[in-house]
Amino acid sequence: MDIVYISKLRVDAVIGIYEWEKRTRQKLELDLEMGADVAHAAVSDDIEDTLNYKAVAQRVSGFIEEHPFQLVETLAERVAALIREEFSVPWLRLRVSKPGAVKGARDVGVIIERGKR
Repeated sequence: MDIVYISKLRVDAVIGIYEWEKRTRQKLELDLEMGADVAHAAVSDDIEDTLNYKAVAQRVSGFIEEHPFQLVETLAERVAALIREEFSVPWLRLRVSKPGAVKGARDVGVIIERGKR
């Protein structure tokens, strides 16, 4: 299985458990690794034959910007399900980082892996 990836996708999100977090947008960073077979696209040189990372990035960004979340875990799970369903991705690893959420740490977050490699 090949991997198509998106690194450090920055998205503004309404995310958090505190009242002030529910009223403001915060920056999140996402790293995605998605299982795909790119062999056919390599031969055809046609975007229609591969996993279009631009389309994935736009859909994920739009989804996150449209929906408020309390937990990074919930956001990660919903994004993973969206990608697997809408883009027919059999396996993915998703890292969601919330920069500045904990004093003294650069960022915090979760890493989830869904599907079969």
